[in-house]
Amino acid sequence: MGKYFFLTLFAGMLLSCSDGDLQIETIDFDSVALQFCTAPQTTAKNIMFKINDDEALILELQSGVLNRGVVGETVTTESTVPGQSQVTYRIFSDGVTKNYFCDDIPLTEPTVVDEIEAQDGTVIIETVANEDNTEFVHTIRLSGISFVTDTDERITDLTISEFGEVTTDIPE
Repeated sequence: MGKYFFLTLFAGMLLSCSDGDLQIETIDFDSVALQFCTAPQTTAKNIMFKINDDEALILELQSGVLNRGVVGETVTTESTVPGQSQVTYRIFSDGVTKNYFCDDIPLTEPTVVDEIEAQDGTVIIETVANEDNTEFVHTIRLSGISFVTDTDERITDLTISEFGEVTTDIPE
């Protein structure tokens, strides 16, 4: 009888194991449009975001990183995360809109359910002049972005390599 008790107990333990209650399995923002409240500037920090229903991916670019273009050349600039720039992933209690980030008076709903800041990675910005040489087109990519939750779980399925494109005027 003792053998059956331990066998049943062992089988029960195997069947009841959890994987740490991982809530976030995938972060996928590649097909979501890039948004911002104010037009990107070359001499200030820039905050840009992507919204996917009740999730948001927020990029805070370091000051001056968009001011690296040369007419007639393609210039690639890198910004480290979290040292120079920051990438933050948020989950909200309900769908969120641009107004959540851009209104003068912050909205109280939806509320932030979870917020995770990237622990590692690089923001890569490729800058070229447009055909008229009136604006720089900055293509922003994320590389090696690593999110670690409060319970030390690493989010490994990241589909966020293409962050988007922004333009800035070519200085005279």
